[in-house]
Amino acid sequence: MKNHNEQLKGKKILFATVPADGHFNPLTGLAKHLQASGCDVRWYASPLFTKKLDKLGIQHYPFVKAQDINQDNLGTVFPQRALIEDPAAKLDFDMIEIFAKRGPEYYEDIKAIYQSFRFDIMVADSVFTGIPFVRARMNIPVLAIGIVPLAEYSVDLGPYGLALPPATNEAEKAKYAELHQLMDTVVFKKSTDVLDDILSRYDIAHKRGFLCDVLIRQSSLYLQIGTPSFEYERSDIGKNIRFIGALMAYVEKKQTPWFDERLKEYKKVVLLTQGTVEKDINKLIIPTLEAFKGSDVLVVTATANNQTAALRAQYPYDNIIVEDYIPFDEIMPYASVYVTNGGYGGTLLSIKHKLPMVAAGIHEGKSEICARIGYFKLGLNLATDTPTAAQVKDAVDKVLADSSYKEHITRLADEINTYNAIETSAGYVASLIQAHAASAVTQ
Repeated sequence: MKNHNEQLKGKKILFATVPADGHFNPLTGLAKHLQASGCDVRWYASPLFTKKLDKLGIQHYPFVKAQDINQDNLGTVFPQRALIEDPAAKLDFDMIEIFAKRGPEYYEDIKAIYQSFRFDIMVADSVFTGIPFVRARMNIPVLAIGIVPLAEYSVDLGPYGLALPPATNEAEKAKYAELHQLMDTVVFKKSTDVLDDILSRYDIAHKRGFLCDVLIRQSSLYLQIGTPSFEYERSDIGKNIRFIGALMAYVEKKQTPWFDERLKEYKKVVLLTQGTVEKDINKLIIPTLEAFKGSDVLVVTATANNQTAALRAQYPYDNIIVEDYIPFDEIMPYASVYVTNGGYGGTLLSIKHKLPMVAAGIHEGKSEICARIGYFKLGLNLATDTPTAAQVKDAVDKVLADSSYKEHITRLADEINTYNAIETSAGYVASLIQAHAASAVTQ
C-alpha cells in the first residue's frame, strides 16, 4: 500500500459528505494527505462547510439541487422529527428524509461538477446516498469510509440500530432472522421501499435492503474506521470491506495548545461531550454537571457552541470548565473518564488515548456505538440518552474504581495504534484508480 505517491500525483479526487461534522471531519485528514501527495482534491458539501473548506485550502462545490438538511437546521426543516420518540421510527424517518431522498439530488449536482472537474474517484462517507449513482450511472469508482460501526447485514447479528449483541447460539440466530424480517416488512419498510424505488427508477442494480447495508454493497471498496477487535465477529463479512484503524480529522498544529492549570490540580478529570447534533443540554451535559458540581472531580465539557455562556453562568464552580470547543487530543491525556453520547470519532480518540468511557446515546445510530463500548468492556453503556445525575455519577465512580475497563481499552488501543489509517486509505485510493483505468483499457 505504501509508495503510492507517484501513482496519486495529478489524480482528481472528489470528496462528498452528508452535512454533519461526524460525517465530514473524519475524512479531512485523508483529504489533506492526498492533496499533499499531489492530487487535485475538491469537496462536494453543504454550504455549512464553506469556512472549514476555505481554511483547509480545498475547493468547495456547495449543494445546488440538493436540499441542504444539516446538523444546524434539522429541527427547523423537520419540526415533526422531535415528536418521534421511538428510536427505530426516528431512524426510519431519517433514512427517508435526510438520506434516501437526497440521492438523486446529489447525483444531479455531481453530474454538473463532472462537466468541469473530471474526477478519477469519489471518496464519500458511508451514508452519502450519491454513492450508487456515481458508481453505477457515471462508472466512476467510489471509496466509502465507514464513519459508524459496520452496518452490514449479517446472519450472526440483529438488525442494525437495535444495539443487540451478537448471537451466541442457533436459537438466537433464528430470533435475529425473525427480527430482520420484521424490520424489512414493518419497522423500516417505508425507508427500504423509498430507497428501493429510487434505485429502481434509475436502473441501478441492487438487492433490496436497509439503506446503510445497500450503500456498503454499492461501494467499490468500503473502508471501515476502527479495527476487528472493536467490531462484532461475523461469519459473512463482505469482500469489499477493509478495516483501516482510527481515521482522524485533520488538525492544524497550533503554537499554544489548549490547557488549564486545574488539569494539574485534580486527580480525577471527566471529559464531557454530547456531540454537535444533539442540542438538548438536559440530556447529558446538565446531568453530568449536576452530578459533580462542587466536588473533587474536575469536569471539562465541550459544548460545540451550544449555550456555553448560559452553562458557565449556571455552573460557576471551580471544578467545572465549559468551553465551546476543546481539542480532545490535547485534553484526553489528562482525563480519567470520557462521558459521551457515543460519537464515533470521539469514541475512537478515547480508545487511542486509553481513556475508559461512560456512554449515553440512542439516536443517530449512537446506540450501536454505545453498545460496543459496553460489550467490549471499554466502559459502561447506560443504554439511555437521558440519564439522571445519579446514574452518571454512579457509572463514572464504577469506571474509576474498576481497573478492568482501563485494561480492556489499553489492549484495544495497542491494536488500533498499529494501523496507519491515512497511509492505508491513500493506498486503497491509488489501487482503485489504477484498477479502474486498467479495466477501461481492456473494455
